Amino acid sequence: MGLTSDKLLWSAALAAALLFTGTVWLWPRLARRGWRAVCGRVALLLATQVMIFTAVGLAANQAFGFYAGWADLFGREKDQGVVVDHADGPGLRVVGTGRVPGATGARPEEGGRIDEVRIMGRTSRIASPAYVYLPPEYFQAEHRTRDFPASIVLTGYPGTARALVDKLRYPRTALESARDGRMRPMILVMLRPTVAPPRDTECVDVPRGPQTETFFAEDLPEAIGGHYRVAGGRGAWGVAGNSTGGYCALKLAMHHPDVFGAGAGLSAYYKAPIDPTTGDLFQGDEKRENEADLRWFLKHREAPATSLLVSSSKKGETNYKDTLAFIEQVKATGRTRISSIILESGGHNFNTWRREIPATLEWLDKRLTQQK
Repeated sequence: MGLTSDKLLWSAALAAALLFTGTVWLWPRLARRGWRAVCGRVALLLATQVMIFTAVGLAANQAFGFYAGWADLFGREKDQGVVVDHADGPGLRVVGTGRVPGATGARPEEGGRIDEVRIMGRTSRIASPAYVYLPPEYFQAEHRTRDFPASIVLTGYPGTARALVDKLRYPRTALESARDGRMRPMILVMLRPTVAPPRDTECVDVPRGPQTETFFAEDLPEAIGGHYRVAGGRGAWGVAGNSTGGYCALKLAMHHPDVFGAGAGLSAYYKAPIDPTTGDLFQGDEKRENEADLRWFLKHREAPATSLLVSSSKKGETNYKDTLAFIEQVKATGRTRISSIILESGGHNFNTWRREIPATLEWLDKRLTQQK
């Protein structure tokens, strides 16, 4: 059973419940003196607590997407990069399709569709899995020649792409918002920013390493646009994400306004960290390191002609003061547009981001509309 499977979680919960019941039932027999009774009590208590912690840990991992599988949990993923299989060549390959969770209609024309894809970067030579949400209109006869706006959606680190579908409910939210007339039907390309696992590359083109920024800014839009009916033009794409994905979204929109007309960073930070998960991202390249600091970029480079959205909360988020400072700095440019979602209270978690995603998608739609 996979680390994130419901079957494993319920099995662990059931085992914890049975051990607890067994401990209560057998305790009178083990309440005697002697080493055997003592060892029995210790064994039952230890086994019960281990299973309770296991069940809680599995539930937390499912809720927040810390680890994608057993290899990820035990650190057995050692590759620092992923090379394209040239038998397939650069581009996109669909490896599976599925329904949109929560959709009432079974057919794509009624409830849309989610494609599981493999994207192979032509320039970066990076390969990454992703999920593509296609709205119902994409399959309807009257819209067969229509091009659709598209946005990239990124997880935090380490994150799992599936969490964007099941936990953060991006496809379901986009489907319901479009049906209610709050936004246009939109294609969503959902993946994690960790395209060279287990390394956290912070969407940076690492010298002599993974060219992650190139993958997101050039290869991914090219691959998606070559396979799906995506609207083109300057700044036609949107990009959004939470935490690390939020930092990436803001940076991609600022560095590549010709590609991204809007970037939304939910609970984002504004400078690439250097820690054991990232390694040396810049290899002494001071220019690249400075430009990965978004506030430095605004101060020393021409303000990009794009739209940015940031989010935080007055209580529960550590980026609140940094976010207010970033807003003021963007406003002072007079060229880059800035919007914000500031909650009274909300932690750095899925529940907070689910509260922000409907407004974020509607904001992306409006900004991309204005880019036309």
